[in-house]
Amino acid sequence: MADVEWKKRGNRLFAQHKFREACECYSRAIEQKATTGCYWSNRALCWLKLQQWAKAAEDCKKAVEIDKYTVKGHFYLGQALTELQQCDEALVYFRRAQTLAQDQKLCCGDEIASAARSARRRRWENLERQRLSEEVELQSYLEKLMLEDRDRQKEILEKETKGSEDLDNKLSAVDAEYDLRGRELREVFAAGDACRQKREVPDYLCGRISFELLRDPVITPSGVTYERRDIEEHLVRVGHFDPVTREELTMDMLIPNLALKEVIDAFVSENEWAVDY
Repeated sequence: MADVEWKKRGNRLFAQHKFREACECYSRAIEQKATTGCYWSNRALCWLKLQQWAKAAEDCKKAVEIDKYTVKGHFYLGQALTELQQCDEALVYFRRAQTLAQDQKLCCGDEIASAARSARRRRWENLERQRLSEEVELQSYLEKLMLEDRDRQKEILEKETKGSEDLDNKLSAVDAEYDLRGRELREVFAAGDACRQKREVPDYLCGRISFELLRDPVITPSGVTYERRDIEEHLVRVGHFDPVTREELTMDMLIPNLALKEVIDAFVSENEWAVDY
């Protein structure tokens, strides 16, 4: 059977949600013609459905190597890398997929942008977990230092006031002082925990093209909001149309989204960490 026929059979099996069988058909097609990029990206999609992230990433890289303009190859690779917790690299491929889709005038709706926001959120969550682990270690280290300092203070007191009637009172005072310092330290870290729990930028405050927090939002006649810099670059480089709705769009049709800008400014003022989101 020719490679094209194996591909068609794989497509039929994929439509029936028989992903492993479809994967085998695409493998047969690859054996016959390994230089066809879509065979690799099709098999990669099967691996994604089967949650075989490393295999999906490997096939996507081969597809991108063969065809550097493949939207699906870059998009699927971004998805696989996200699941492999390589979120920074995943965002690079999502941005490339978005750019290629715009250049080729393909309508992907919000699919790529949504996947990129998910990767960005997961990246942020990974950073937060790392930060939390480091702060727990720091708190434990500081508490250990405080206890060691308390014990030294008590040892000095015992040497200097050995046999003194008020030694017990002085030792109790040292314990009370360090108990207070310990409570204050725990309160500081507890306050930090409370702030961390709120660290999430809502999707509606992020751009459709850059996936980052909006700074200068503008709205199109179709009601879609973009970062001004991103949409203006799209209009100049790609064409005069809305990248989401595909409707005609020119520079003079962009209107500042003042209501959303006010919401963003308020959000940032209350969550300064969002600047680095």
